[in-house]
Order: sequence, then C-alpha cells, then structure tokens
Amino acid sequence: MTTARPCTIADTLAVVGEKYSLLILREVFFGVRRFDAMARNIGAPRDILTARLKRLVEAGLLEKVAYSERPPRYEYRPTAAGVELQGVLHLLRQWGDRHLAGSPPVVFSHTCGQELDPVVTCRGCGESVAPGSLTADFKVPGWGASGAV
Repeated sequence: MTTARPCTIADTLAVVGEKYSLLILREVFFGVRRFDAMARNIGAPRDILTARLKRLVEAGLLEKVAYSERPPRYEYRPTAAGVELQGVLHLLRQWGDRHLAGSPPVVFSHTCGQELDPVVTCRGCGESVAPGSLTADFKVPGWGASGAV
C-alpha cells in the first residue's frame, strides 16, 4: 500500500486548489464582496461559485455576512486566515506575469509608491530564498527528502 507524503501544500490545495477558489479570493482582495459581482468578474457558473464560496467559508478563509434581510443577501469578507493568502496570490500573479502574460494586466503598488515585487525571505537574516538555500527538517517519522524511508 502506498501512502502519500504528509504535506501541508497538499492540504492547502485541498482547500484552495479547486477551479475558481483562488479567483474568489482575488476578487475579495480587490474589495468585491457580493455574489453577483463575483460571478460577473470570475465567469464561474453560479452553482459552482456557490459551492466554492461555501467551501471557503467552511475552511475559515471567508466569512459570510448578511447585508440584507429581505430578500436575504450576503457578502463575503476575508478572515485573518484568508488575508494570509494574499501574499501567495501576489507570488502566483508575479509568476504568471513573467511566464504567461505578454505584459501584466494589473500593476500593484505599495503604499510607499513603489511597484510591488513580492519575494520570499528568511525570517532571521532577511535574505531572499533561492534554489539550494534551504534545508528541510522532516517532522513526520518515516519520511525524508526522497520519500518514505
């Protein structure tokens, strides 16, 4: 029997890896909170958008807040856990800008006025993470870099 490597990347993808989930988060970070606007901006079928929103709420990334009682209407706001994914989206966008787009369709600027160039850095020394600059300390018994040991 083969067991997959224990991995929080896989666990995270189980939550946000379905089609449209990251696009929902993109819209929420742009300030789009309501279903109809999300459906228009994402282009997702309404039943699928409903299912993805429900999943993101259940996973604790979004909260569903009523803004109208009659008829019942809701908006979706990011939770603290959801906000933590904003940097991941910027890194994905940056990769797409470099490797997929002819030119970036959106340019983000920081409050300092400079164009955003997200990087992953070491918490201790502040150096950018580069290939070969990391080591892995496997915390799950029986697993190493090459797989099950």
